[in-house]
Amino acid sequence: MAREHTLYLVATPIGNLDDISQRAVTTLRDVVTIYAEDTRHSRRLLQAHGISTPVHTLHEHNEAERADEIARRIAESGSAALISDAGTPLISDPGYRLVKACVSMGVTVSPVPGACALIAAISASGLPTDRFSYAGFPPARGAVRAAWFAEHARSAHTVVFYESPHRILDAVEQIVAHSGAGHPLVLGREITKRFETFLRGTAAEVLEQLRADANQQRGEFVVVLGAATRALDEHLIESSVDAVIGTLTPHLPPKTVARILADLGSISRRDAYARVLALRGEQDESAGLP
Repeated sequence: MAREHTLYLVATPIGNLDDISQRAVTTLRDVVTIYAEDTRHSRRLLQAHGISTPVHTLHEHNEAERADEIARRIAESGSAALISDAGTPLISDPGYRLVKACVSMGVTVSPVPGACALIAAISASGLPTDRFSYAGFPPARGAVRAAWFAEHARSAHTVVFYESPHRILDAVEQIVAHSGAGHPLVLGREITKRFETFLRGTAAEVLEQLRADANQQRGEFVVVLGAATRALDEHLIESSVDAVIGTLTPHLPPKTVARILADLGSISRRDAYARVLALRGEQDESAGLP
């Protein structure tokens, strides 16, 4: 029986409708009200399990204005459950403002655990799970998106994030650019659904699989990025050197650029000079470097 003055955070299936606990079904039947992102989407699940509890919307566009009102209602009488369109509420889904309002008003907040796409993906990835971070969705575009991938390329542990189908190809290209072609990568696609697929390999191998089969670019994705390695460190140093060269060469002679890079300590002057010439499309003249 659902307790009064309680908000239940109920995890729902991420695909397969059978992936719901008996406790979740019982809770959704017993509470006074269910709050859902999309009531039309949620009714399919509720009808499949014989749940007739009234459902109201709570989504990213109305949560800020409704959170206090809903929390006050639960505090005064009754109980409620919060569900998202799929998986565990608040994980890249609305609910934080409502939970915060309930906590501030003394309302009990109780989780009813269950399906979560990021946990499902990392558990089946074959990559280390002893330590990992969840990074949500990457920024959609521009320099901030590139900077986001560059930041996570340096992670010393596994990183898990979500990506949309129309940006998944770009995401893997960003990983190749910032983490290196040999970086370990796993894409979980349509997890628990009919076309569930895991693409595993190096970033370059996964990119090749995506480009070869457009169907692999469809659906919902969880990306599992392996931890940084020594090879990655070398790749990042090379990328940083190239970035400095690209910034300085329009303004300074090649030998001056090489001297600056050597002073920074990440590369010898001879190697830096050769790299400057290579990027400028010139022949290696490093033998004449004083």
